[in-house]
Amino acid sequence: MSAAQDGANPLRKYKLVFLGEQSVGKTSIITRFMYDTFDTTYQATIGIDFLSKTMYLEDHTVRLQLWDTAGQERFRSLIPSYIRDSSVALVIYDITNRESFSQTSKWIEDVRAERGNDVVIVLVGNKTDLGDTRQVSSEEGEKRARDLNVMFMETSAKAGHNVKALFKKIAQALPGMDSGANDNNRTSMIDVALNASNQNATDGSNCAC
Repeated sequence: MSAAQDGANPLRKYKLVFLGEQSVGKTSIITRFMYDTFDTTYQATIGIDFLSKTMYLEDHTVRLQLWDTAGQERFRSLIPSYIRDSSVALVIYDITNRESFSQTSKWIEDVRAERGNDVVIVLVGNKTDLGDTRQVSSEEGEKRARDLNVMFMETSAKAGHNVKALFKKIAQALPGMDSGANDNNRTSMIDVALNASNQNATDGSNCAC
């Protein structure tokens, strides 16, 4: 992209906050998207981790700021301040853990309490590679998403299934990206540049996700 093009299309920044119970795969989804890797070891995220990724689309360049939140109750009080100025909230649950799915309504309520309707919300069922132990059907996830008027997708951070598709779907829905919302080809990723603010980001969800 030339300097002239950069001037004509200034970099748009969007804050994405990842929410959900402990061990559902929040960090693993981020790691798969950022580095296309998966860590089989588990280490809980402490507080908040931040990374960023620039996506070059056909007509736009966007900077996605990825905020990875801890799922433990003791960090819950920190989260509203990170939701407050977010463009996108991803509410993650583990398809093999019904309790994590049950809590998604509360997470979505928390987002709407802070952001109203000025936010894109995506309900994400993770760990589809563990289909044999699935406790939450795809139909249940889709129904909850419809009932709460949010987007929905299932992923496997471990297998890499649907992770790129998830972020492509988000890119199409970002505020100010309406011109490409109905044209999948216009929002395909051409190139990727990475910039991690925390090279030692801990993983709140690297267990078999």
